[in-house]
Amino acid sequence: MDISEVMNTIGKQARAAARDLAVASSEAKASALKTAADAIWAESAAILAANAKDLDYGTAKGLSPAMMDRLMLNEARIQGIVDGLLAVAAQKDPVGEVIDAWTQPSGLHIQRVRTPIGVIGVIYESRPNVTADAGALCLKSGNAVILRGGSESFHSANAIHSCLLKGLAAHGLPEHAIQLVPTRDRAAVTAILQAVDYIDVIIPRGGKGLVGLVQKEARVPVFAHLEGICHVYVDGAANLEKARAVLLNAKTRRTGICGSAECLLVDRAFYDKYGDILVRDLIDAGVEVRGDAVIAKTVGTVAATADDFGHEFLDMIIAAKVVDGVDAAIAHIRAYGSNHTDAILTEDDAVADQFFHQLDSAILMRNASTQFADGGEFGMGAEIGIATGKLHARGPVGAVQLTSFKYLVTGDGTVRS
Repeated sequence: MDISEVMNTIGKQARAAARDLAVASSEAKASALKTAADAIWAESAAILAANAKDLDYGTAKGLSPAMMDRLMLNEARIQGIVDGLLAVAAQKDPVGEVIDAWTQPSGLHIQRVRTPIGVIGVIYESRPNVTADAGALCLKSGNAVILRGGSESFHSANAIHSCLLKGLAAHGLPEHAIQLVPTRDRAAVTAILQAVDYIDVIIPRGGKGLVGLVQKEARVPVFAHLEGICHVYVDGAANLEKARAVLLNAKTRRTGICGSAECLLVDRAFYDKYGDILVRDLIDAGVEVRGDAVIAKTVGTVAATADDFGHEFLDMIIAAKVVDGVDAAIAHIRAYGSNHTDAILTEDDAVADQFFHQLDSAILMRNASTQFADGGEFGMGAEIGIATGKLHARGPVGAVQLTSFKYLVTGDGTVRS
């Protein structure tokens, strides 16, 4: 396969499809997503069979249990994909929305209106559901998309993609609106990153290595989705039972996702009052706790090294440290965080306000699990990723975040003096 030729063809097809999709009706886009959802459920057995091949590939490749969990599909997760497609279908179409409108003294009436970006390139690892999420959100926002899934999820992604194509075909939308790169060859990634003639923005969704590669080599603009080094700070004024429940969920619900807690910070006032109960809860749940000098006194913990703080484990491992109040917690998060998601557990409004105002993570939470850092949980139906940069899109990237805008200016023979 000539990768350069293949990617040029895909790029040209995507650019042509984007022009048609930009003017497609809301009804056609929504109906295509509903048909795709029906197809995925109808083809669930075939999708699971394809996923079994990917799991065999992942096992042979030596993927960690957390990465295998990200790769694995079952009936419940397929239902989740279906629900995500239907949720995106039911959302208001962002294209054409009037964001603002005003009239100038000159008599000009000006509107700022949402418009598709054009062609989106999405490069992702492991998780097959991203194929459906990215395809759905780009379609909803009127963008063509070029998907390059991870080698581990190759068969699953192709099975899901075929269902998305059925939705497009059934409702007269361009078949090249959602394209999946048909090879595991990493040369295709390089081609996408350099496709300035065809792709308007790249969205990487994966580990530090992938995102670093994209940021280093991309000639196309990038929506950065960096590591999820998520912190949970337990303040001295935290409710004990809330803290126990939220922390366990934040770490153990799914360890392989970017919203999983990777560092526990405990206020010394809380530790003096309740001792190591939170640490013991984690250990009892099977989590390896790598603690500072105070935490490491608890039987079953491991002494933390400097590298454990600021590390995305994506596994049943967490770094833990006792800090002297919210100021020290904020300082630690500023030093070691990734601006993804950080949470405070407290009943003190003033402390919570300080945490919210002095940190600049894309998502800040109070008394809630970091596992809620997800576009679906934010009411977006699905997400392409959590953008940790500060330009254009930030936090969960849904359909609205995949639009730009243009100005529509109306006069009445108006001339400038």
